[in-house]
Amino acid sequence: MGAILTISSKNYSSWSLRGWLLCRMAGLDFTEEMLPASDSSARAELLLLSPSFLVPALSHDGIKVWDTLAIAEYLHETFPAAGILPKDMAARAHCRAISGEMHSGFTNLRSALPMNLKSHYPGFKIWAGAQADIDRVLTIWRECQKQYGGPYLFGAAMTLADAMYAPVVTRFQTYDVKLDRAAKDYCDSILSLPDMQEWIEAAKAEPAALEELEAEF
Repeated sequence: MGAILTISSKNYSSWSLRGWLLCRMAGLDFTEEMLPASDSSARAELLLLSPSFLVPALSHDGIKVWDTLAIAEYLHETFPAAGILPKDMAARAHCRAISGEMHSGFTNLRSALPMNLKSHYPGFKIWAGAQADIDRVLTIWRECQKQYGGPYLFGAAMTLADAMYAPVVTRFQTYDVKLDRAAKDYCDSILSLPDMQEWIEAAKAEPAALEELEAEF
């Protein structure tokens, strides 16, 4: 039986996007299994109602692993040549640190600017708590690109960190976040990836909306 990646909405689910990108980066041949929006695990993940998310989940060679960082580590061990983590030990530690920061932090950004690929809100008003998270993200990007040379966070190739921050790129686009040239160039590099284009097109084709995740003014 081939690998299966269980995900929820492509329009709203930042964690599903991260897991999906990691599987693509690993070169894994997998089948997508989409949970309906009515599924309790899917809704808990999308609405930030649970501290422990079961989506995305990867089944591969009789092993089931969930949680995006756990999936990343599993894929790194299984496909070490894929470059999910940098080769250099110091860079690898740095990559894990900023990926862990995204995994466990930025709660104001998540709640104030939920992922929504179908929508665009020009002039969206960002409150102070979310702005502090945005500023921290931009600092991380700036430091990584200065240290490793870009165009991605750890140099010329995608790593775990880029998969972790890719949904933030989409949020910045959706909510019209003002960016400097370096940050905009990074966002353009992520959004132009064929895998991202494929995901975004599929998200826009999803029929149902989740009213709770539509921004209100």
